[in-house]
Amino acid sequence: MAKTIKVKKVGVKKKDGYLYFVDKKGDISMVKMNRGGKRKKKKKAAKKRKPAKKRKPAKKKKAAKRRRRR
Repeated sequence: MAKTIKVKKVGVKKKDGYLYFVDKKGDISMVKMNRGGKRKKKKKAAKKRKPAKKRKPAKKKKAAKRRRRR
């Protein structure tokens, strides 16, 4: 890697949380730094759903009797 060399002081007042760099046009630009660990807020639910109707338990079928062959 090349060693960083300070060329000239330009008098830019820096703010916390911003990244300063020289863009393609040669101007000094600033961008808000992306910090890890922040989570997005969840969206609110549109409407509450009605609770599902309770079903009656199914009736058990009687097992068919097997006939013996003689």
